[in-house]
Amino acid sequence: MSVSRHFTESHYPAVDPRPVLQMTVPDLMRNMARDFPDRLALVEGIADPKARRRWTYKELIAEVETLARGLLTHFQPGDKVGLLAPETPEWVIFQHALCFAGLVIVPFNPAYTEREIDYILKNAGAKGLIYAESSRGKDLRAIVSELATKVDTLKTTICTTELEAVKAAGHAGIELPELNPNDMMQIQYTSGTTGVPKGACLHHLGVINNAYKIVERANFPIGGVWINAMPLFHIGGGIVSEIGTFSRGGTFVLMQSFDPALFLELIEAEKVNNSLIVPTMILALLGHPDLSKRDVSSFNSILSGAATVPAALVERSKKAFGCQFCIMYGMTESNGPYIETLPTDSAELQSETIGIPTDHAEVRVVDIETLKTAPVNTVGEFWVRGYFIMTGYYGQAEASAATITPDGWLRTGDLGTMDENGYFRITGRLKEMIIRGGMNLYPKEIEEILFTHPGVSQAAVIGLTNETWGETVAAVVQSKDPKNPPTPDELYQHCRANLSPQKTPETWFIVEQFPLTATGKIQKNVLRKMYDDGLLTPSDWVRPTRHSAI
Repeated sequence: MSVSRHFTESHYPAVDPRPVLQMTVPDLMRNMARDFPDRLALVEGIADPKARRRWTYKELIAEVETLARGLLTHFQPGDKVGLLAPETPEWVIFQHALCFAGLVIVPFNPAYTEREIDYILKNAGAKGLIYAESSRGKDLRAIVSELATKVDTLKTTICTTELEAVKAAGHAGIELPELNPNDMMQIQYTSGTTGVPKGACLHHLGVINNAYKIVERANFPIGGVWINAMPLFHIGGGIVSEIGTFSRGGTFVLMQSFDPALFLELIEAEKVNNSLIVPTMILALLGHPDLSKRDVSSFNSILSGAATVPAALVERSKKAFGCQFCIMYGMTESNGPYIETLPTDSAELQSETIGIPTDHAEVRVVDIETLKTAPVNTVGEFWVRGYFIMTGYYGQAEASAATITPDGWLRTGDLGTMDENGYFRITGRLKEMIIRGGMNLYPKEIEEILFTHPGVSQAAVIGLTNETWGETVAAVVQSKDPKNPPTPDELYQHCRANLSPQKTPETWFIVEQFPLTATGKIQKNVLRKMYDDGLLTPSDWVRPTRHSAI
């Protein structure tokens, strides 16, 4: 895991003390069912303990294989199939059935609008869509019915309530395909700086090994228990937490949504060892009165990331739970995280750095002008190379070529440094990404929606530092008619009609002019400094509806 720590250049070489696990997700799950058939694999983490459904590895694989055969009565191996549902056991079962059937998963955030789902289905050429009837009061069935009339490639839609019917159609005579570790498992869509979502093609090899290495470094024990409150459509929930748990033969306790009281009760009842939780969740747990009433002695380690974690919060967490703490870093295009702090690192290293690379990851900091490796402690762009790099963006050759160099380096777009001991620090982002409550948001997509409002002349979306969410979305708007500018409430409603809740700005600035470069580009760094200096005052407006970070 470690190398000699006397670097002079910002280049951390790949360390490979152990071979990469050469297997697919079905291989992994079959191995676990063979080795630990009666061990609990999946627990439904709902409030009523008596109603919690449970699956052993043997039971889970039996159900998954039968469902996979049923899916092959609708699809052919290699078809792209969307998965639009909240965090229930059915999501996990369908996810694995799709894998076992050799189908490529296209996961969706249930909060997405019809417009957002429509674009991704068309871009992926999806043949099918697995969906739940509803999610947090949102009628998904109605959205899917409308999409079925608009997306030409979409031939089959299956509601999760039809799981048993699909299983019944799958008989033993239907053979499941043989898969290769390098085969595409999932197309994970992430909005680019152009505002057009790009589908990162993730493969079994990257998904399994990245997840395994991250949870192993976080001291997740073999056969341990992991509680998850992260969204499954996101790499943090559906890959790091879930696949990471299964890679260690562990038990995956799945919450439908984050609730601090239930989270603490589940730690006690299910003897939970680890979890991936973002700072907003950590603060909610530490501030909840039930923390002192629950037995959390089984809790082994907190894994966090996506937002800065202050040293004081690391220390509070370790003391309150009697556990260790780790910070991770990665991106969709790298099949998830590949840099992580060590549990034994100091609170300062946990809060000020993102750690050192995991096995087999080669990382360097590149001067953005010369593209040469920078000296240590010098800001540049992170480049990474290894088995886990995506195969490219689906159907977007130019974007793929701009992101992956001919010799295999992934250009992350993130700015930072590496010190003489090999620890990496994030200092900024070339891609101007906003991270709100652990979710990656991209200003350009939001700006494009604002430009469609008839009263908007110019708009810039920036992230504002926030103690609770890490960052929040703010919009700076210039009106076409300065004497009669659109109101923040009007702009908010316009965005909500076209964007999911987490992407909708919650702070609004109406300005007469923008700070511009000599070439006419808006200087977002100047806007942020003006806000910090009190020279940019937000509109006196109260957001009409509060939404979670997910």
